Amino acid sequence: MQSLSQIPYGEVVEVEQELISEGLPEEEVLKLCDAHSAVLQGNVDLSGFKDVPPGHPVDVMLKENQELRKATTEARNLIGEITSSDTDAFAQQVLKLRGIFNGLFDVDKHYLRKEYMLFPFLEREGITGPPKVMWGKQDEIRDLVKGSIEILQTDDITRDDLLATAEIVLSPALDGIDDMTIKEEEILLPMALDKLTETDWYEMSKQSLEIGFCLYDPPVIWKPEWATEDTLVEMQKSGGNIQLPSGSFSVEELLAILNTLPIDMTFVDKDDKVKYFSQNSERIFQRNRAILNRDVRLCHPPASSHIVDKIIDDFKSGKQSRAPFWINMGGKFIHIEYFALRNEKGEYLGTLEVSHDLTHYRSLEGEQRILSYK
Repeated sequence: MQSLSQIPYGEVVEVEQELISEGLPEEEVLKLCDAHSAVLQGNVDLSGFKDVPPGHPVDVMLKENQELRKATTEARNLIGEITSSDTDAFAQQVLKLRGIFNGLFDVDKHYLRKEYMLFPFLEREGITGPPKVMWGKQDEIRDLVKGSIEILQTDDITRDDLLATAEIVLSPALDGIDDMTIKEEEILLPMALDKLTETDWYEMSKQSLEIGFCLYDPPVIWKPEWATEDTLVEMQKSGGNIQLPSGSFSVEELLAILNTLPIDMTFVDKDDKVKYFSQNSERIFQRNRAILNRDVRLCHPPASSHIVDKIIDDFKSGKQSRAPFWINMGGKFIHIEYFALRNEKGEYLGTLEVSHDLTHYRSLEGEQRILSYK
C-alpha cells in the first residue's frame, strides 16, 4: 500500500482508464481510488500550485478545499466531545453539528463545477476514466451528507442514537469529503493544469458564478491578460438590454438601481435555491457569493430552518403571500418581510426577502417638502 504514495498522477489516470476500458466494474475502481487517497492522507504537496494566480478556478478549488477541511475537522472534534462526555450541552452540540453539516452541503456546488465545467474539457482530451470515477464518489458523498443532515434534524435524537449513526453515516461523510480533496489535489488538478488551455480555464471562470462557490467567496475575479472585457461589458454587447412593459434598462442601469435601493433583497427561486442578492453599501445582513445556488433552508440557523420551511410551503400552496417580521438588532429597528412571487397565472416563481432598517424613519416628525431641498 505504501508504494501507492510514489505513483505519479499520470500513471494513476492511465491505470483507471485502462481498468474501465477492460470492463472492471466502476465500484472496484472506486475502491482503488480510495486506497490511493488513504495512503496520501496528509502527504499531499501543494507546491506545484504556487504559480496559479488568485481567483483562477484551480486557486478557488484549493481555497474551497481548505475551508472544507476546516469544517470536517470542526465536526470531528464536536463528535469527539459528544463521545467523551454526556453533558447537558448535548442539544446545543447537535445544533452546532447540524449547522456544520448544513455548510458542508455546499460541497455540492464544488462538485457541480467539476462535473459540468471541468470534466467536459478533460473528456474532450480523451480523459474519461477519472471523471467517471470521481462523479461516482461525489454522488456517494452527497448522499452521506444529505443523510447526516436528516439524522441531525431529528427532533428527539438521543446521544446514543447520534453516536451510533455517526459511525455509519456522519464520519463516512466527513472522510469522503476529505478524501476527495486529496484526489483533486494529487490527481485531478495537476492533470487538468497540464491538459487544459488558458482559454478553457477562462471559460470555467466566467461560468462559475452560475453554479456558485463552496464555503468561500473569491475576493478577485481572474481573467487572462488577453481578456479585456469584463462580464458587464460582455452582457451589454450580447444584447443585455432588459425590456419591461413599463420601460427598459441597460444591465448597468438595472444593477445601479438594485444596489442603490436602501434595502437588502435576496431572491430564492421556485426550487428553493438562492439566486441573487443586492449589494448596496449598507447591507443589514451580510451576504457573499458562496450562498448562490444554495438551498435557502441551509442559509438559516438550524433552530429556525423549520420556520423557513413553513413559509415556503405556505407560499407554494397559496395559503400566504407575505410574511412580515421585525426585530431590534444592535440598536436598530429592522423590518424583514418575505414575499411570494407569482406570474400572471398565479404560478409560484420564488420568494423575495426584503430587509429594511427603519430606525431613521421612526424618528421623523413634521414635514420636509421637496421645496426645502438645498
